[in-house]
Amino acid sequence: MRLIENPKTYKGRELETIFFRPMFVGPNAEQLGIRMMYNMPVPTTVQVWSPRHDVLRAYTSGWEGGKSAQRLQKQIELTKVKAEVGFSASDYFQQVYELIVGSADVNLDDLTGTELEKAETELFRAAIAESLRVMMWMGDTSSDSFNEFDGLLVRLYQYTQDGEEIPAFNCQNIPVTPDNILDILGGMWKAASPELKALKSEGNLAFFVTTDIYDAYEQYLDQCGADGAYTDLMSGRRELSYHGIKLIDMGISQYMPLHYNRRSTHCILTDRRNLILAVNTADYPGSEVRMWYNPDEMENRQRATFMVGTEILDETLLVYGQFNQA
Repeated sequence: MRLIENPKTYKGRELETIFFRPMFVGPNAEQLGIRMMYNMPVPTTVQVWSPRHDVLRAYTSGWEGGKSAQRLQKQIELTKVKAEVGFSASDYFQQVYELIVGSADVNLDDLTGTELEKAETELFRAAIAESLRVMMWMGDTSSDSFNEFDGLLVRLYQYTQDGEEIPAFNCQNIPVTPDNILDILGGMWKAASPELKALKSEGNLAFFVTTDIYDAYEQYLDQCGADGAYTDLMSGRRELSYHGIKLIDMGISQYMPLHYNRRSTHCILTDRRNLILAVNTADYPGSEVRMWYNPDEMENRQRATFMVGTEILDETLLVYGQFNQA
């Protein structure tokens, strides 16, 4: 068996089209559940124009028009980051070969070629995607872990400390159980502003919840005495909704023990477009993905450098469920 010694480097347009864009465009971006911005100009600025709702006037002579639209603008702070992974040659081969073992034309004596390149690219890409998914929620530059950039949960805390009026529903005295889950979700909806409730018809509202809330709601549905509940209990549910609003599991509960200074239970009701993850590989000098073999350490290495940041566009268009500290 030969070593994987042919280095590969992705830069510029190739870096975008082969490596990063498949992660952040289409179905992969939709799985994140939030608004994804890729390779917007740096500094990345989000602008939202909303038309006025009171433009009608009585038909009289003269000009009574005024400001035609209201603009909300925010600049997303991007941080330079890198991802690095190292494997022993044998371990690396086993992981890569597992991805291509189903191909009939795999030649174990020749570890070069398109199939191998696709497999090792996918291996590294999946690792970066998972890291970004976790960091976009839990990132905290003041913490001992997950401290590469500030995530959305820290943004909520920062805006609260800065005096921003973020609507909140106090769940501290409500345990997360199937018997109380409707009180939590219903209380979140009641605490929402009229502006947020008005966005429900557009179909982009969502509850972003930790796994304990998601499981409690699913268990509540299992208890409902209906044929549909029995069928779902047997075959499972692809997704959960509360009054037409999707519940999205943030998938961070398994990382909470490593991040002790953050609450273990979270519930956010907002419009998906209000939460932003921005990634840039075009305007940062030196952005690249490199894969190579280090003969001194007998190790296959992978490295990616790029810029990333998160932002909450409008703090008033969300409700945050406040829970006791873990």
